[in-house]
Amino acid sequence: MEAIEKRLPRSRLTAALLAVLIAPAAGGAFAQDSAAAQPAPANDQATDVEGVTVVGSRIKRAQIEGPAPVTVISREDIDKQGFQTVSDMLSSLTQNTTNSFTGDLAVNGFTPNAQVVNLRNLGPGYTLVLVNGRRISDYPQPYNSDRSSVNVGAIPSSIIERVEVLSGGASAIYGSDAVAGVVNIVTRTNFEGNLLRGTVGTTSGGGGDSLDLEYSGGRVGDNWSLTYALQYNYDEPIFASQRDFMDDLRDGPRGNQVGPSLSLVAIDLLNRGRAAYYPGQEVCDRFGFTPYLSATRGQICGSYDSVASQSISNKRENMSAYAYGTYDFSNGLQAWASTTLYDSKAESSSGTEFWGTAGDPFLPASFYFDSGLGTFVQLQRVLTPKEVGGNTAVTTKYDEKAYDFSTGLRGTFADRFDWDLTGTYGRYEYKSDSPRLLAKSVHDYFLGDLEGIDDYGYAYYTLNLDRWHTPLTPAQYRAMSTRVINKGHTTSGQASFTVSGDLFDMPAGPVGFAGTLEFGRQTLQLNSDPRTDPNRTPDETTPYNLVSSGDIKGERDRYAIGAEFRVPLLSNLNAQIAGRYDKYDDITEVDGAFTYGLGLEYRPIERLLLRANYSTSFRAPDMPLVFAQGVASFAGVLDYYGCRAGGETVTDCNASGHPMQYQSQNQTVGNPGLKEEEGKSLTAGFVLDLIEGMSMSIDYYKIQLDDQATALSLDYILQNEANCRLGTYANGTPFPNAPTSAFCQDITSRVTRQQAPGQANGRVVNIRGGYINAARSINTGIDATWRYRFDTDRWGNFDFNLAYSLSLGEKYKQFEEDDLIDYRDRLDNDNQRSRVRGSVTWEKGDWTTTVFGQRLGSAPNAAEAAGRDSVTGRYYGARLQPYMLYNLAVEKKFGENFEAAFIVNNVLDNTHRKDLSDTGYPFFNPFIGADPFGRAYHLRLSYKF
Repeated sequence: MEAIEKRLPRSRLTAALLAVLIAPAAGGAFAQDSAAAQPAPANDQATDVEGVTVVGSRIKRAQIEGPAPVTVISREDIDKQGFQTVSDMLSSLTQNTTNSFTGDLAVNGFTPNAQVVNLRNLGPGYTLVLVNGRRISDYPQPYNSDRSSVNVGAIPSSIIERVEVLSGGASAIYGSDAVAGVVNIVTRTNFEGNLLRGTVGTTSGGGGDSLDLEYSGGRVGDNWSLTYALQYNYDEPIFASQRDFMDDLRDGPRGNQVGPSLSLVAIDLLNRGRAAYYPGQEVCDRFGFTPYLSATRGQICGSYDSVASQSISNKRENMSAYAYGTYDFSNGLQAWASTTLYDSKAESSSGTEFWGTAGDPFLPASFYFDSGLGTFVQLQRVLTPKEVGGNTAVTTKYDEKAYDFSTGLRGTFADRFDWDLTGTYGRYEYKSDSPRLLAKSVHDYFLGDLEGIDDYGYAYYTLNLDRWHTPLTPAQYRAMSTRVINKGHTTSGQASFTVSGDLFDMPAGPVGFAGTLEFGRQTLQLNSDPRTDPNRTPDETTPYNLVSSGDIKGERDRYAIGAEFRVPLLSNLNAQIAGRYDKYDDITEVDGAFTYGLGLEYRPIERLLLRANYSTSFRAPDMPLVFAQGVASFAGVLDYYGCRAGGETVTDCNASGHPMQYQSQNQTVGNPGLKEEEGKSLTAGFVLDLIEGMSMSIDYYKIQLDDQATALSLDYILQNEANCRLGTYANGTPFPNAPTSAFCQDITSRVTRQQAPGQANGRVVNIRGGYINAARSINTGIDATWRYRFDTDRWGNFDFNLAYSLSLGEKYKQFEEDDLIDYRDRLDNDNQRSRVRGSVTWEKGDWTTTVFGQRLGSAPNAAEAAGRDSVTGRYYGARLQPYMLYNLAVEKKFGENFEAAFIVNNVLDNTHRKDLSDTGYPFFNPFIGADPFGRAYHLRLSYKF
């Protein structure tokens, strides 16, 4: 037995290659759509194309495949696979990750109305998103509070011709941000005729009704062309109350054995956090709350269903317009121009409002001494949907507008060089309008007048129990609330000149060349509601428990020059060499960055392509990291110094409900001293036509990124504050930095403490964070694709596609002195180790049927360990089973002009992975893949004329 066990663990690469090589034989009928641009079968004329330009190179070439793997998804592919938006399609890519802090489920996040693409799990900002090879404006609201990203949800589906995805570094071609890869969205041109298309949809669980209307048209003359499109879509929201697994705190694995949320409670700080009193059954009934006896809090009024009123899918109403035109002069010169307009109005809802003494700016601490109750108390009161006026009364409204205009001239000279002079400018405007209680109004309503302040600075009040025990009316809520307005905009301008063609002939063929000159300017301005400024003296207009995300204003100029060569070394061996220099003009430490790329293509036989590509990449610091003037928020912290100085261990203080865990304000300012992040990318693999109609590819990738900009986490600051003050680590070993060292002086200056009852060392009230260049990540893995298409006279045509990505390693360290840790198999890593997507398409006569599926590999459970639940006694494994989704699309043509399609998304209604260890609402982790919207139906009608 021991000998067998020693043979079982193979290398991950070997296992992955074997799995991919046997996939066609083992899973023919199960095969799914790769959507990758594969070399067509030997009898398919698409293999040899005249003058194709694909993302990853500016040189036109005859073969679609090059030294770096590129995935191409056409508009037809998007329709067949059942996707309603380009962001839905991009999220299904095997190179992408579900681990993104955006979208409908992140209603309390920083970017709940945006969708991003996040290749290789490095972060959205490390994937460069282009439209027709040109940069577009960033989303004004920073991703996860401090990072730049592009909202791909703002790109209308009606204008898309195809989407090209390059996985790997490409800064030598495109400059900054092309670290994990490039997504290039190619829009429609030279369209002739008219197309009307309408789609209606709904969900089986309720809510989520949708309407999408498109009109596309185009005209082509002798020396001109014009393509245009208009689109309108409306999406109805979905609320948690409409999903039976999200409408109640008892929906989790512990069922009725779980306690309700603290909805009406005065916590006694002098009695280990137990309730200071119980208001009685009749008071609980007034609010619809549930009386509950808690082991830690005592008898309380709680709510099981207050979570049900939050939205899990935003309400949206979007309109867009697009136009593209060309004019050919008699001398071979062509002028062109394009414009895209986008207007979006959306709403999301957190469902309820709450008030408590934590976050009350009119209290010197998050508690006070209550003269009536005779103790120090901390209050918490959840306002029910009935009190605020229903689910839609506390919605945040988003108003977004974007436009992009590009124009240029192109032509040829010397009969072999193409040139293109382009100018483009875009702007993205953002406005959020959020409900918030007025701190002074609600403070006065429940606490009344200040009775005094004791020698320690603690305030004395008497809680008005009549008001505390009586539900508000919607009119009262409106009288003591306000709307908080945040605005922002970004712009992106670029002028470029590109020339490409053949320089001279070599024995094996002509040497291809492309050169480019670029100038670009980016601006960012974000203005938070001035009433949320944490340095502002609170007054009657101050919102409750909300601080500014920080005003940001900055601009950046960029100059670049680049060149690319395609050299035929032999008749079957080509080399690609690229180099680029980017010069930055801003306040950062980035002066200039040179990147280069080397690629090889070798075709030993007609059906086999061996390829490899090595490139360097870089990323200029995100503008929010540089120009932020004090991003502020509230977060839960563990007070390591208070814990250890009080004689307890960190394990003791980590226990649920421990008083050393509480909420603190934190602020982070930008760092102009940040330098560029530097990367290296390697891909190597092959593309093979196995038999007629069948092809496959396998590519290995490695991406290393050094000097990543990283935030000093609150936990890091607080741990080292304790180490500096106490002179030892938590395990008792000596800490190498003395209290007077520069490191300790910096760390301790970042923590502001305030005296508090029962805490001799005070309570943390503010933590000042920052950013540094320190982190390193190394990601390795393989991508594989397989396609098999065959035609029959009797049964129709069949098309099988399969794409597979496997992570072999995800190494990371935050600081230079840290160990480089591989997080691939760690249970605190949410990223999937493997992803599969694919489709089977059957075409016969006027009918086309496609089954699309995707599989997300196993993921860690919420407990990050195997174990047995202490309440239910049920055992759970450390990892959850893979997650699978299927779409079905059936299309029927009625003559040449009319077509109908019926689409079912998430056919099996698989909403999330069941996790017996996840005891916190909503009882599943959206970062590991989930579709709580459930099964959805769409009917699409198209008419050409």
